[in-house]
Amino acid sequence: MEDYEYQDHEDVNDSYYDPMEDYGVCDKATVRSFRRVFLPIIYSLALVVGLAGNTLVVLVYASRLRQRTLTDVCIVNLAVSDLLLLLTLPFWAADAVYGWELGLTACKLASFLYSTNFSCGMLMLACISVDRYRAVAHNTTGRAGSGPRVRRQRILVCAALWALACLLGIPELIFSTLKPSHHRTACISVYPHSMARAAKAALELLEVTFRFLAPFITMLVCYSLVGRALSQAARVQRIRKWRALRVLLAVVAVFLLTQLPYNVVKLCRTMDLMYMLVTDCEVSKAWDHALQVTESLALIHACVNPLLYAFIGSSFRSRVLKAAKHLGEKLSRRPRPGGNEPEVAIALSTNTNHQIQSESSEEQETSNFTM
Repeated sequence: MEDYEYQDHEDVNDSYYDPMEDYGVCDKATVRSFRRVFLPIIYSLALVVGLAGNTLVVLVYASRLRQRTLTDVCIVNLAVSDLLLLLTLPFWAADAVYGWELGLTACKLASFLYSTNFSCGMLMLACISVDRYRAVAHNTTGRAGSGPRVRRQRILVCAALWALACLLGIPELIFSTLKPSHHRTACISVYPHSMARAAKAALELLEVTFRFLAPFITMLVCYSLVGRALSQAARVQRIRKWRALRVLLAVVAVFLLTQLPYNVVKLCRTMDLMYMLVTDCEVSKAWDHALQVTESLALIHACVNPLLYAFIGSSFRSRVLKAAKHLGEKLSRRPRPGGNEPEVAIALSTNTNHQIQSESSEEQETSNFTM
């Protein structure tokens, strides 16, 4: 990377380096201090909550995946991408406090994984909305076709989304490098002199388009059509209809609240990259703080995804209850000291089975629109 010139910089994982500061124009010690405290706390919370929720989703959905819908397959891929994204957070938390000490290869790989899985999660959300609209439009649960051809189509769809996400992560793989700054080494994206400002801005706009605009427009259109179809459905009870509409509203609202602020900041930074709009030190520091806070807010979506796309749905609840039933049956077969524990296990299994039956009947009537 010795051919690179450290002229301009824009990186989603590290915002304390800035050319204004590098040339002695603006001291951003307060930005670095805020970053050392804020990011490790937020990343630690996101890691704990996100790992628990997404791991449970993978364990529950991955079993008998061939019999699932495209939505179920996308939910598994969404959980996997969220897990891979979350697993990079300890490295960025350590980077915020101590600087990057793992070498150039780890820097490029962590940046690539972060960018790729961030993009993949957004693309999977868009795919889920399209499949839910298709299920409602054709009045099917999506399980009507479960043969080898249908399974291959689902695999190809997910593979295409992963490939697109990897393409969006390639710039991080190419331009991420190590930069000495303030008595430590930073893992940042640095562009060469030969790369025009317009090309750098185009990369940022490409990320905003595929990570936010395209998924959001797709979700908004598909879920609006699904909501209209539900409101006109005569066979669906009013309570269940409102419950489904509430889920759709929650999905769109959470996506908008977590992703819109970050992408607005990125667009503003892109405009600054093209036209050098920010010349005041305090304004520059304010944008750095905004980028750190809004990106952390965007990462929260990886923790909320299991709640929105799995836990709310009756299908996921019934699967968790089935797992609890099997566990209760196994416990009931094991000899235990004392005479009451097997009866408790059997009672748990019986109660769980009753709950599963009630959830399954609800799922049959609402499977076209529950998440």
